[in-house]
Amino acid sequence: MNFQDGSLYPENQEKLVITAAPYGPEWMPEDFPEDIAVSMKDQVQKAVDCYNAGATVLHVHVREPNGHGSKRLSRFNELLDGIRNRVPKMILQVGGSISFAPENEGEVAKWLSDDTRHLLAELLPAPDQVTIAINTNQMNVVEQMLPRDVEGTSLGTPAGLHAYREMTIPAGPAWVEEHIRRLSANGIQTHFQLANITQLETVERMMRRGVANVPLVLTWVAIGGGFDQPNLYNLANFVRATPDGAVLTLETSMLNVLPVNMMAIALGLHVRCGIEDNIWTQDRKAKLGSIKQIEQLVRIARECSREVADGAEARRIYRIGEFYASAEETLARNGFAPSLKPRQLRAA
Repeated sequence: MNFQDGSLYPENQEKLVITAAPYGPEWMPEDFPEDIAVSMKDQVQKAVDCYNAGATVLHVHVREPNGHGSKRLSRFNELLDGIRNRVPKMILQVGGSISFAPENEGEVAKWLSDDTRHLLAELLPAPDQVTIAINTNQMNVVEQMLPRDVEGTSLGTPAGLHAYREMTIPAGPAWVEEHIRRLSANGIQTHFQLANITQLETVERMMRRGVANVPLVLTWVAIGGGFDQPNLYNLANFVRATPDGAVLTLETSMLNVLPVNMMAIALGLHVRCGIEDNIWTQDRKAKLGSIKQIEQLVRIARECSREVADGAEARRIYRIGEFYASAEETLARNGFAPSLKPRQLRAA
C-alpha cells in the first residue's frame, strides 16, 4: 500500500470496519463466565450486542450446550440463522479453523478433515465470508503469550498449553484452490487469514493463475508461533507488500491487540477485537469483554476523527458479493501489476 501526502488524514481514509471475535473457542466458559456465551440464545444475543456497539463484521464460532466448541455444521446453521434474523446487516464471517479445540484432555488441538471443512461452503443460511489459511503452517497460538496472559485459565494448564502449542494449519495448495472454488460458486467471499508475506505472495500467484478470482480481503494475523510477531517492522513490510486495492485488517493477541489496533486506525486500515484475541485490560487488573473492547475502539476512532462504518458501508468496503471473471480483472481490481507477457519480436 502506498502512503502519499494526506494518507493519514481521516477525510482521505475509508470508514473504520470493526471485526468482533466474541466466541473465543480456545477458552472454556469458566475462564470468563461473565462474557462467554454458551446457550444458543446468548450466542445470538452476543452478536446483536457486538453490532449495536459498533462492530459490523462478526467472526463466528459456535459452542455446544456443554460449553465446548461445536464440530456440528448444523449447529453453525442454527447460529447463522438466528443472527441473520436479528442483525441482517452484519457481515457474518465463519472461522475456517472450525472447532480446533481438543476433544479430550491431553490431546492436540486439531482442525476438522479437509472434506468436512469444504462443507463450510454449504452452510445455510450462507455466511458472507469464510476465513481461509494459506500454506500448511505451524499455529502455536500460545508461543508469544506470557504466563500472566493465561494464569488461572484453561490455557494455563499443562494440557491446555500442550494442545494449542502443537497445533498446525492444514492448508495445502490443492485444498485451498478447491475451497475457494466452492465458496465462490456459492456466493461466499474468501477472507484470507495470512501469517506473513510469503503467504501473501502465494495468494498473488493464485490470482495470476486465475484460480482465485476474488477481492483481496485479508487479515494480517500477527500472533507468533509460525506467524509474524506483532512489531512495527513486520507490520510495515506486510502493509508495503499489500496492493492498494486490498482491504486489510490487523489481528494479534493479548495485550498486543490494543496498540496494533490503534496503529490500524491511524493508518486507515481496519481492526479486530474480542475475547478470541484478548481477555485483559492493558494493566491486567481485570478482564475485558468483547463489547467493552469494541466500545474502546469506537472511542479511539472518534478521537482520531475517523468514522466507524455502518453495516451497509462495511459491505461496500469489504466488496461483499464481488467476484471476477478473469485473472486480468482480478489483478486490476486488487491493485496488482498486470502479469508479464512475452516480448513481441518485430519482423525485420
